[in-house]
Formats: sequence, C-alpha cells, structure tokens
Amino acid sequence: MRKLIAIFALSSLGLASVPALADNYVIDTQGAHASINFKVNHLGFSWLVGRFNEFGGDFTYDSENLSDSNINVTINTRSVDSNHSERDRHLRNSDFLDVSKFPEATFVSTEVIPGEGDKFQIVGDLTLHGVTNSITIDAKKVGEGEDPWGGHRVGFAGKTEFKMKDFGMDYNLGPEAETVYMDLHIEGIRQ
Repeated sequence: MRKLIAIFALSSLGLASVPALADNYVIDTQGAHASINFKVNHLGFSWLVGRFNEFGGDFTYDSENLSDSNINVTINTRSVDSNHSERDRHLRNSDFLDVSKFPEATFVSTEVIPGEGDKFQIVGDLTLHGVTNSITIDAKKVGEGEDPWGGHRVGFAGKTEFKMKDFGMDYNLGPEAETVYMDLHIEGIRQ
C-alpha cells in the first residue's frame, strides 16, 4: 500500500511540473480585427501611409511562458493600398514590391522576449521582395478574454522599422524615405 501511495505521490508531482501548453489562435482577418499598416516619409515634406488589405496567419500564445509563443503571417503584396491607385501601381512594380515575382511576404518568429508588464519583443524572419532578414517587433498585449459569441480572443499591437534597401528595394526618394515604419494590430481567436 505504501508503494502505491508513493507512486501516486510521485506521479502527481510529475503532472504538476508539466508546463501549460500554449493556446493556438488564428488571426481574425474575417472580422477586420487586424491590420498591417506602414508609413514612409515623402521627400521630407509629409508621410505616405498605407496598408496591406489581404493577409492571414496564426500564432500560439502562452501567457504564463511568453517565450513559448510564436507567430506566422503571410501577406498578399498585391493588396498594398495607399489610397491612390497610380501610386499603388508604382508600389507593385519592380521599383518596390515587384508583386509579379514576389506575390507574398512572410514573417516567421524565431524568438519572443518577455519585457516589463504586457510588453515584449518578437524577433523573426521577414521575407520581402525575395530577401529574408531578421527584424524585431516591439509589441504589447492589448487585452484578452471571452467574446460575446462564446470564443476567446487576445489582441496585440506592435511597431517595427526597416530600411528598404535591406530588402533589395533601392528606388531613390531621398534619405528621408529610406525607412519603412510598420504599425501592426493583431487580434486572434483561440482555436
């Protein structure tokens, strides 16, 4: 009997030490609760702003062990939208996105680094214009909880920046226009 109690006690301890698994989420693009926005300085005079209208992805999220989280996003580069059709045609051509050769951009996280409070960093590989480079997204959890339809959601906001030339885009609009600033909003529905 003592052996049985000891085995039960040891197995209970083993179960208690098993970490909680990260939950799987799909990015809510159907409800338009996510956006990938960008801005680039226009000749030092103003900001050109835009977004990508078509993208999708998923992520795992573990609030207890944030470093076990990850995210994968695929962007349809043809969906670039700067609210100006002629400029969008230029952004889609070989001077910039070259969507006929590179119809998708992807981001795959390689590391999530917890910070203070709800802040953290996401390090990952951005593939854009056929070039892959590591970028870091400064992110923050916006909120989490049950939605009115019986689902569970979690949302995040993030910012990052990169040089266009690092991704093979060297169209010269002056030094002020070399950097792309990204503003990201992601809401996921737990699966």
